[in-house]
Amino acid sequence: MSNPISDNYRHLVMEIKQCIRSAQYEALKAVNREMINLYWGIGQIIVTQQQGATWGKSVVEQLAKDLQAEFPGISGFSAANLWRMRLFYESYVNNEKLAPMVREIGWSHNLVIVEKCKDDIEREFYIRTTRKFGWTKNVLIHQIENQTYEKILLNQTNFDKTVPTEIRNQLKLAVKDEYTFDFLELADEHSERQLEQAILARVEPFLQEMGGIFAFIGSQYRLEIDEEEYFIDILLYHRRLKCLVAIELKIGNFLPEYVGKMQFYLAVLDDTVKLPDENPSIGIILCKSKQRTIVEYALKESNKPIGAASYQIVSTLPQELKNQLPAPEQVAKLLEGFE
Repeated sequence: MSNPISDNYRHLVMEIKQCIRSAQYEALKAVNREMINLYWGIGQIIVTQQQGATWGKSVVEQLAKDLQAEFPGISGFSAANLWRMRLFYESYVNNEKLAPMVREIGWSHNLVIVEKCKDDIEREFYIRTTRKFGWTKNVLIHQIENQTYEKILLNQTNFDKTVPTEIRNQLKLAVKDEYTFDFLELADEHSERQLEQAILARVEPFLQEMGGIFAFIGSQYRLEIDEEEYFIDILLYHRRLKCLVAIELKIGNFLPEYVGKMQFYLAVLDDTVKLPDENPSIGIILCKSKQRTIVEYALKESNKPIGAASYQIVSTLPQELKNQLPAPEQVAKLLEGFE
């Protein structure tokens, strides 16, 4: 029989630990906000002074030396960083929507986004996703360099008619048009089994490339119907959207019949695996290549939420697809509610 005092004490310790962690997290967020406010203010001062043509490059360099001498134990006041503060302020001062958001992610993340993103819509996307998924600086750089923004906007799904309205935009932002598996070190010619084994050997970077908010459930996930066995290549769980994600791996071109098989898997998952409080399962058919028109027709009549994507061992996004990106107002609408 368990000791009630020991049980109570164990629960008490767990509760206090959680309180401490929550307080530490809130304290870190508060410190980060104050630091961003400070850098914003310094950037504002530099911009204001330069508008009167009284401050040139030499003045900023002298300011950096004076600040470093006055605050020797505090980093961040180099001349290069002061110019970054100026750029940071100028980039967001006239954007009432983004100015408050930048205080919710780290300074190093902000610098990456300001320097690598070409417009405010793209910056908003990466600010929101960094905040939502807790990306490290290196993961953020990886996502930007692999053109995650463009690949998500170009994705092919039937979610508009198959998933609840309240999670539709978030779910659409969880599937890319193309995934980059440069970490797998596979030869260009490989089998589906080799692809699956390579993914299983590098699960963590695979989940990061998938979006960073997935949990790995299993490979060759077994389903049994009327004494017949079926196996899903990879089964994930989207933690924030609370839904199972079935992934089928195909080393060739997308074929319409893949949709029927995925519909079958999703129907079985929803009836036998999904918990009552979870959202409907979704499927991602991951192929070496796909033709957009064929995918569009194949998904058109499907009654289960499915997306089709391609994968590359080296990141590429054809120029003709870049020209198909949605208009900025459409992207802004998609990002609404993505908190």
